[in-house]
Amino acid sequence: MPQRSPAGTRRPRRRVATLTAIPLLLTATALLTGPSAQAAPEAPAAPAPAPRCSAAYRITQTLDGGTVWRMCWHYEGNAGLVLDDVSYQPKGERTPIKVLTTAKLAQIHVPYDDGGNEYDDLTGQGFAQGLMKLDPAECPGGTIKTVRVPGAYDPAHPDVSGLCATTRARGHAYRMGPYPGENAKTYQLQGKDLLVYTVNKVGWYEYISEWRFSGDGTMTLQVGATGTVSPGDFDAGDGRGAPLGKGAKDYATSHSHNVFWRLNFGLDGAANKVEQFDSATTIRSGGRTPTIRTTRTPVTKELAGDSGALRWWRVVSTTGKNQDGHPRSYEIVPGHTSKYTGRSYTRHDVYFTEYNKCEQFASNNLANCGAHAGKSVDTWVNGQPLKHPIAWVNIGFHHIARDEDQEPMPVHWQGFQLVPRDVTAMNPLTPPALSGHNGHYG
Repeated sequence: MPQRSPAGTRRPRRRVATLTAIPLLLTATALLTGPSAQAAPEAPAAPAPAPRCSAAYRITQTLDGGTVWRMCWHYEGNAGLVLDDVSYQPKGERTPIKVLTTAKLAQIHVPYDDGGNEYDDLTGQGFAQGLMKLDPAECPGGTIKTVRVPGAYDPAHPDVSGLCATTRARGHAYRMGPYPGENAKTYQLQGKDLLVYTVNKVGWYEYISEWRFSGDGTMTLQVGATGTVSPGDFDAGDGRGAPLGKGAKDYATSHSHNVFWRLNFGLDGAANKVEQFDSATTIRSGGRTPTIRTTRTPVTKELAGDSGALRWWRVVSTTGKNQDGHPRSYEIVPGHTSKYTGRSYTRHDVYFTEYNKCEQFASNNLANCGAHAGKSVDTWVNGQPLKHPIAWVNIGFHHIARDEDQEPMPVHWQGFQLVPRDVTAMNPLTPPALSGHNGHYG
């Protein structure tokens, strides 16, 4: 296994900011209902704006129900794949709805449980240079694009066939059927997703970076780790790992994978705002049903936030509304995470910082952002007003090896979703027969 240097020493951390805005109280019912309205008649589609990239760096895909996803891509020397100008156009929308200005991985931080090694795979271990060539069988029905790798390990061959854009079955996009014995139609749709992915090799690991785009506007961002368990980490004396192989001779050292994404939203092509939602449960006496009250709090300053069973965030357009007159937004829905508390920048699930071109990586940020600026995302949360928020999402996985990890290692996934909230007036995949069922009907 190639030698990898541990991450450098860390600077003292600044105290994180807290929410200071006055909450707006909403009942659970108020969140779930809207004004009664009929679906607006479908308008003819306007021509899509010209993309800001050439055809070689353009991805366009029409999915179930007529939804069209459009985006550009480029490849950076540390982050690897970057998606630009991501837009979503469901059937019935005259023009594409811009969602993301840029989106990329912002770090894969890998500390080992015995304290012997700690890696920043993107900015310290050549993640981008480890782009792997994909076999056509790995991209069925799709296109493998050629990527020019900056600082390629083999300077004579910097072009790698390493970016797959294809579609993959999603399963049920929806299902609504009659009661047993009722003579009525069953509505169901088997959907497909646009899948864009790369594979990057770092040491013994291979990281599959997937970006999935669904017909209903949902985006799924995830990283899968595969490859093999490092044989150089077998040590029966550390007392921390799990035994592999015969008896209790070889122990694989346990470690964490803390994956960060950096999201520069641009809903409707304008500045956006952030809101936090918290729901509190009140237990009532006499066995009566508990009540839940939800608080919506504008996030007006930089924030280091922690997810909870009844806490979530959304990024809201300041200009665009759906056909019901509701502001468009996207909700951040974290997947399962194993929070690593050993570093201050991994102690929170979500960060919102004011845009700064210099702030690109969640840890071991390579650029010099000025005196006392810090090298990690937690140090950038210092009370600035949020006028152009950048979202950082942290999902952790604690890897305690098992016998089945040998060999090759089954893929273990970690990630989250961006889910449209009021982007369209109804489910954009609604069949025509149900198009009048918006709000109160009948």
